[in-house]
Amino acid sequence: MTLGRIHSLESMGLVDGPGVRAVVFLQGCALRCRYCHNPDTWVMEGGESCTPQQLTGRLLRFQPYFGQNGGVTFSGGEPLLQPEFLAECLALCRQAGVHTCLDTAGCGLGEYGPILQNTGLVLLDVKHWEAEGYRQLTGRSMAAFDRFLEQVQEAGVPLWVRHVAVPGLTDGAEHLAGLERYLQTLRHIRRVELLPYHTLGVHKYAALGIPYPLEGTPPMEGEALADWNRRLNETCCEKENL
Repeated sequence: MTLGRIHSLESMGLVDGPGVRAVVFLQGCALRCRYCHNPDTWVMEGGESCTPQQLTGRLLRFQPYFGQNGGVTFSGGEPLLQPEFLAECLALCRQAGVHTCLDTAGCGLGEYGPILQNTGLVLLDVKHWEAEGYRQLTGRSMAAFDRFLEQVQEAGVPLWVRHVAVPGLTDGAEHLAGLERYLQTLRHIRRVELLPYHTLGVHKYAALGIPYPLEGTPPMEGEALADWNRRLNETCCEKENL
């Protein structure tokens, strides 16, 4: 029997893919991003244990609210660290006629075929567009991300790309122009979202006794990214429906 570890569940997410969505936050993450706002999801042992059938039963109770465009999004932590559980949940949702979305940084355990065959959309968190910057930001190699991205490209799953703009790290014109060039090498991108750095999760570090890596870095206003958001969506996206 497959068991998964669930950090939390949101019944009516509005920013986690198209339409109204139920959002499942899975436990566990291998990255240590300097701006992470969910350090409580890092360890695999936390959260609630359940089977794919139990979780899907809970999710389908929200199905009347999904409408034509909504569905279920699996997020984290990093959902790819629980591949068997995730694959079974995605399959069950698809069998019930529910649109599925995977919100991921692409750092899982290697073979993603059973996951991607039942994934309708990938929200891909692009931490950085080059290897050394990626390592400095996440503390890990970019190799796992590259392996996942290669399989997503081969599978042809549509992508919404997300990138967090951090003052002094990933928000400058030179950096964003490099991101643009990188994204133009990818296929199946439907949307690009530049997300402004925020400090809403800083209190969790204090509660967990963990030093916050970006102490003193001010949050960003979303309006500061408006022009780049428009530009990246114009130059990097394929104009197709999901």
